[in-house]
Amino acid sequence: MISSYTDLLKASNAEPDPQRFLFVFCRAELPDDASRAEKAAFANGEGGALTPVVCVDKTPEEVSDFGALVEESRQTGQDWDVVFVAAMSGRGGMQPSSDEAQQPLTMMVESIRLGHVGNYLPLDRNGQAISLG
Repeated sequence: MISSYTDLLKASNAEPDPQRFLFVFCRAELPDDASRAEKAAFANGEGGALTPVVCVDKTPEEVSDFGALVEESRQTGQDWDVVFVAAMSGRGGMQPSSDEAQQPLTMMVESIRLGHVGNYLPLDRNGQAISLG
């Protein structure tokens, strides 16, 4: 059971082939036509839609510290509330390249835009898994 970024790193290290992580940083937003009840729930940290604002792929070695990833994300100037993470496995002992990650990363962004997030690990700013339901 993966409940934190640290758990994800451990699981990745246990895989037989090298991994590449895909990250999609999302901001929680309300639609312009939100009802009064939706606005009240959103003010209490509930509801809204998750909008992708930044995406990146990294090797586990490049992001061995979640705090460094958060700091790097700050440099983009984009505020975010949740980051979704997925892992790509390499083949034959070779790590997937950043070029190989582009199509899966684009598909991940589109999937999140459509609200299909069940295949990804959602983490808060502290690297802890969160429930989105």
